[in-house]
Parts: sequence; structure tokens; C-alpha cells
Amino acid sequence: MKKQPNFLFIVTDQHRADHLGCYGNKTVRTPNIDAIAAGGTRWDRLYVANPICMPNRASIMTGRMSSLHGARHNGIALSRDHTTFVELLKDAGYRTGLIGKSHLQSFTGLPATNRYEPDPELHTPREELRDAYKDNRHSKDYDLEIALKWDRPLAQRITGDFYGFEDVEIAADHADQVSGDYLLWAREQRPDFDSLVGRKNALPDNRIKAPQAWRTAVPEELYSTSWVAERSRAWLSARASSDAPFFLQMSFPDPHHPFTPPGKYWDMYDPKDIVLPESFGKGDLPPIRAMREAMEKGSDPRDNQNPFTVTETEARALIALTYGSITMIDDAIGRVLAHLDALGLAEDTVVIFTTDHGDYMGDHGLMLKLLLHYQSTIRSPFIWQDPAMPLSGAGRGGAVESGLASSIDISATILARAGVQSFNGMQGRNLLGSSPPDCVIVEEDSQRRMTGFDRPQRVRTLVTERYRMSLRHGEDWHELYDLQADPQEMENLYDDPASAEIRHDLTERMLKRLIDLQDRAPLPAYRA
Repeated sequence: MKKQPNFLFIVTDQHRADHLGCYGNKTVRTPNIDAIAAGGTRWDRLYVANPICMPNRASIMTGRMSSLHGARHNGIALSRDHTTFVELLKDAGYRTGLIGKSHLQSFTGLPATNRYEPDPELHTPREELRDAYKDNRHSKDYDLEIALKWDRPLAQRITGDFYGFEDVEIAADHADQVSGDYLLWAREQRPDFDSLVGRKNALPDNRIKAPQAWRTAVPEELYSTSWVAERSRAWLSARASSDAPFFLQMSFPDPHHPFTPPGKYWDMYDPKDIVLPESFGKGDLPPIRAMREAMEKGSDPRDNQNPFTVTETEARALIALTYGSITMIDDAIGRVLAHLDALGLAEDTVVIFTTDHGDYMGDHGLMLKLLLHYQSTIRSPFIWQDPAMPLSGAGRGGAVESGLASSIDISATILARAGVQSFNGMQGRNLLGSSPPDCVIVEEDSQRRMTGFDRPQRVRTLVTERYRMSLRHGEDWHELYDLQADPQEMENLYDDPASAEIRHDLTERMLKRLIDLQDRAPLPAYRA
């Protein structure tokens, strides 16, 4: 191995950990990802810092909790004033590239639901004084991923790097509605490409009837998953003869909803073969009851980003389609890994696989994610395959690390392996050179309301080796589960008198961990 190894960092979107063969799933076929795990180490209990796209992607990039980097929920970009680990790699001589989904900035362009409201009885400050931060990330510098403004490649619209990435080719949004540099390319391949995308242009199929699912007319070779893989192969080819080490982030927009796997992947899995989660249809938390009632009345919005309940038939169909998207991604990863090997780069390249967060995918009868921190949404797959780290004593499936970890640890681990010192304020730990903590924190703030909540929420979750406790601001109910006795999280012990001592202990541990996670940046200029 070189002193500074190459890195291939593979990221999927909204992909629960147990939707991989190497994590115990016996239905979905993921031989290439499983092979990465078989030749490396798989973390069984790595949790997201935040179970929402933009916040957790920003946490991965900075190694900091969302309450510190400020991208608390979707719609808040990562500030260019915040240092990323990719900038440190670039500073150390790495060539850096991002192919696929970024989502470090917003891509919808839709107006925010949480806005400054002038009080007609008081003097209203001028616009730049209406937020605690004068640079509140509302300038054109943070509109770079807005789909409707994507008239030319992102690389032509920026000066310098993009959060540390020298080369960027972006695929924004999801399913067959992906935009960005990918869409510019797709329109070049087929001038009528727009007539292939979306539900209105879907191919007829009476087999699947479920929310946000349609049989896309986009062929496999023009679908975003294929584009990400092929552009990654091209990027690797261009770097093969260079002596400089590289860091390539290959980021797939799927299997995030809507559910539109193309071609053979649409019906690759039969819904009849899908086994539903044991918790399906169970649970009586207030928002779950509200979502069930909304489904029965037909009043639940099932065409946006908010979670909703589903019937058994719908759940099986959507899980089957998700498996199709995952297998397509796995096939794409296989092509890139084969290319890496053919270029003679595999023996010098650390391959990493993870996702930004999970999805309920039928847990308690729910789909998507938001505000309920079940294992399916907060537990993330994380696999590290390193040619310089032979696995002694590991089984056929590779090594398994069962200690607690967080997505804020990923950046610190990559930097340590690259021989690069972290910056002050990075909160993560080197997973390869430190002991697991006794707990991890998951944060989530919401911008919008959802069924079962009459106002935006703020949730903090503590996960220990045995328990998961979630506390909510402004609500009169909370959650506590014994993950050993109740891995499906069906019996809420929070108000159980017999669990009072456990609850008190966990609350103290949460408070101590939150104190530890307070910011240590910036460093002082003087003593006083």
C-alpha cells in the first residue's frame, strides 16, 4: 500500500442497514456489497447523527453534529465557512471527486415553511439583521443545486472547489426525476428524455398499485444509477496514471422514494416473497394512530416527503421495488469495482460503503422517515475494506464490529487512515484506533408539520448498548425501548414505573453526552 491510500467512498440514499445480504437479509441480492463486507469490516451498530438527508450528509462531511454545523434539517445548506474533511484531504495532496448526489445544498427551490415573520407593531430589522447569523446561507452561493437553475454543469458555475471536491458531477433529487448534471447529460443522449420521466409518462403496469410507485419509461442505461457508475469509471480512468492519491465519493440517489427501478429491476422481486417486519401494524404512539386514521379516512398525503401508513399489499410492493433499486445499485458497484481492479488501483484503494439514513419500510406499518427514531431509520450500514488490513480470524462474511459508532466518526476515520490530522472542533473518533463509547446521540429538528404533529418538532435520542430513549420538546410523550428484550421496539417503557430508574440513568447519560458535544471551536486567539 502507498503511505496515503486511495479512497472509494460509496454512499446510497435512504437505505436501511438490514436491506443488504451482509446484514442478514435473505431476499435482496447484493453480492458486490456483500463482497466488500467479506473482505473487510462491517459495523453493526453505526447510527446516524441525524436521520434526514441534508443534516446527516453535512455531519459526515464535517464530523460534527447538526446542532453545530447548523444544517439542522432539509432546506439549510452547509455553510462554506465550515471546514470539511474533503478539504483537508485536498490540502494534503489528494485529488478529490464527487459523482452523484451531494445534497449539501437544497435542490427543490420550494419556499421554506419556517420563515421570519415581521411583527406589524414593532420595528422590523433590515434583512441581514433578521437572523443570529449575518450569513444565513440564503445567497446565490447556496442555490447551486437548485434544479430549475441548472442550465449548465455545476463545475462551470463555481470558482475553485465545491466543499473540497475539485471535480463534481451532480445528480440531484431521486428516482426517475433526478436533475442536475445527470439531467443535462440525459437530454444530450435523448432530446425527448423529459417525455420518459415521471408518473404521467410511466409504462403501463397493473401489477403494482402503491403510493409513489410507477414503472418508469427511462431505460436502464439512461437511469441515474447507471450514470453515476459510468461517470465514476471515467473519473477513475483519468486518475489511473497519476501518482497523487485520490478520494472519490460515488453517491447514488436511490433507493430513496419515489419507487421507480427501471427495466428488469422493476419486477425483479415478487411482492409475494416479501416478509413484512414483525412490528407491521403494531404500535400506538400518537402519530402512528393519527396516520392510521388518516389512511382509513383517505386524508393522508401520500405523495410527498412525509411518512404515511400502508396496507400489507402496498408494503410488500414498495419493499420489492426498493430491493430492485438496491440490486441495480449493487450491479453498478460491481462494475466500478471491476474497473478499479482492471486499472490496477484496487490494491491501493480503501473501499467504504454507507448511506445517509434509513427508511421505515413497513416497520409499524409506516413508510419513509421523519421524527420517529426506530432502528430502521437511525441505524446505518457501514463497511470498510482496506487492502492493508488483512482480516485475521474473521469468518467468511468478514469481520464485524458490534460497538456503538456514529456517522460523525466517518470523516475522522478516513483522515486518520490518510495520515491527515483532524481540524479543531471535529467531534467524531477514529473507528480504527479508539474504543466505542457507551452511548451515541441522534438529533432531529423538523421544518414542517406532519400527520400526528401540530407543529414542527425537536427530538433528541440516546442509544446505548441496550436501550433507545427519545425525548421530545413540547410533547407530553416520549419513548424508551429495551433493544435486547424488544428489538422491534414495540413496547414503550418510558411511563412504566418499573423502568423509572433506567429512565433516570439514561437521562443523566444523555445530558452528559450532550455537554460533551457542545462546541469546542473556534480556538481562542489569546488567554483573555
